[in-house]
Amino acid sequence: MATVTFAPAIQRHVAVDEQHVDGTNVHDVLTQCMALTPGLRGYLFNDQGRLRPHVAVFVDGHLIRDRRTLRDTLSGTSRVYVAQALSGG
Repeated sequence: MATVTFAPAIQRHVAVDEQHVDGTNVHDVLTQCMALTPGLRGYLFNDQGRLRPHVAVFVDGHLIRDRRTLRDTLSGTSRVYVAQALSGG
């Protein structure tokens, strides 16, 4: 099972605890998290179903490469961290 953790900045908008879900890629686990906590969908994804620019997803400490389809693969013990991306200068 993958462990999915949401940063405190996201938890300020949507009350969501750490979740343990099965899945072979980022898309699978985020879909399961949204099924358990429907309020996540609007915060993580836009109306076209694309990951919002202000959301960063890390798998085992590495930023995902596939922001479009979220098909970065997971192992059975992967840790997924979803955070609010920062920008500015």
